[in-house]
Amino acid sequence: MTATATPPAAPPWAPQATPASKPSRPRRQTGRHLFLAGISLLWLVPLLWAMYTSLRPYEDTAKNGYLSWPSGLSLENFTDAWAQSGLAHFFWNSVLVTVPAVLGTLFFSAAVAFYVSRFDFRWNIALLMLFTAGNLLPAQVLITPLYRLYLQWNLPGWMSDSYLLYNSYWGIIVIHIAYQCGFCTFVLSNYMKTIPKEITEAALVDGAPVWRQFFQIVLPLCRPAFAALATLESIWIYNDFFWPLVLIETGDKRPVTSALASLEGQYFTNPNLIAAGALMTAIPTLIVYFALQRQFISGLTIGAGK
Repeated sequence: MTATATPPAAPPWAPQATPASKPSRPRRQTGRHLFLAGISLLWLVPLLWAMYTSLRPYEDTAKNGYLSWPSGLSLENFTDAWAQSGLAHFFWNSVLVTVPAVLGTLFFSAAVAFYVSRFDFRWNIALLMLFTAGNLLPAQVLITPLYRLYLQWNLPGWMSDSYLLYNSYWGIIVIHIAYQCGFCTFVLSNYMKTIPKEITEAALVDGAPVWRQFFQIVLPLCRPAFAALATLESIWIYNDFFWPLVLIETGDKRPVTSALASLEGQYFTNPNLIAAGALMTAIPTLIVYFALQRQFISGLTIGAGK
């Protein structure tokens, strides 16, 4: 047997090493929590201020200012905003635009992502980069050529004075699908790459064609990705203000976010009324987020690794 050598003990007069002083764990957690609470409060200040403004009468704020203590709080601004602007009709317009746009975006993005991720060809990466590069262009750059293109697409025959895409729901749906497909294709392609190719190869050996592999094998396995993207796309498309404002001329066809402009008068604007209308407009996005919250959080790391 071999004895292990033990290091000699230090003499008593040698200086003793003192550990570096570190803050205690509870103190560090308290500082972290205070920092996060401060950031959360700063994030919630605009929302809380909008709620506070919407509950005050305009006469009170006009007399005492917005930084004064309120003389009374009521829901009158919410009832007036609902009655004056006809938000129920504009909510339905948002549904007519958001639901087809989200479904179309997910379908076309899934088709492109399936082709890019499951097949090897020469321009594979270039095609994926082309779809992703479309999101790098701001909407303000595309509006002039797109506006002229929409004006040139007229309906044939006796309806030649009407437009096919301009001032119609289909025009807004098409531009949303075209503009959002890049991001969804990038996310879904990374997610589909994590699916083992042996699954589709086994289906191919059993005689399943490509369309059956896509609809019956790959798409069901991408449900977490679809749930996360559906949450994001529903909120983004619903909250869009720019495209309907430019591409829809008739006020009755605009979604609810663009229709809030009808609450502004020509010579007088009630900010309290607009704040109440904006808060009611945000309710559907909150419902969608809380309904798909679990899938949304689990899908934040989609495509991050294999």
